[in-house]
Amino acid sequence: MDGIIFDVDGTLWDPTETVVKSWNQAIIENSNLEVRVDSALLKSLFGKTMDKFYDAVFPALSKKEQERMGAFCFEYENRMLETEPGILYGGVQEVFHALSQKVPLFIVSNCQQGYIEVFLKTTGLKDTVKGHLCYGDTLTSKGQTILRLMKENELKDVVYIGDTKGDYVACQEAGIPFIFVEYGFGDVPEAADRIEKLTDLLERDFTGASV
Repeated sequence: MDGIIFDVDGTLWDPTETVVKSWNQAIIENSNLEVRVDSALLKSLFGKTMDKFYDAVFPALSKKEQERMGAFCFEYENRMLETEPGILYGGVQEVFHALSQKVPLFIVSNCQQGYIEVFLKTTGLKDTVKGHLCYGDTLTSKGQTILRLMKENELKDVVYIGDTKGDYVACQEAGIPFIFVEYGFGDVPEAADRIEKLTDLLERDFTGASV
């Protein structure tokens, strides 16, 4: 195996409260909209592409206005997460430091540009991750983003770790195996390979052929 690719939200950390706070602040300071987001709405959207966020939060706005407001929200989000980072799940530090000594680690997320960088900066995990791509970089489906990451890094044998049905579908599109984390935001009954906690990965041998 030449790479392990991770999702972020619901897999490595829970940023919900900070994202709620930042989006509502952005909406209040940059519009007259009475729209507000809450934890339940955001948790239903995590893992989806940015345009799906726009449609759910700003359904009455034109596509152009959705993108304008979305840009404010994501800008506020990235900035606030630097001082109020998400809640890192147990074992993430241990797993990344251990696995990165054996197999190159990567991140693919449906997030905006700058988000993964903030995650790596605030968690101190930058040196353990060899590369990353997001929807903001590619403007394509997660499956296609995974394939682009694989092409750019010459990866042939990888596995993706995630927590939503969208992650499962992306892996099918990319033709790679999927490991479902049961503690995240989503439910994927179809996922045959599952772990209860991230540290379960330490019990596996990723140095040979695919899992």
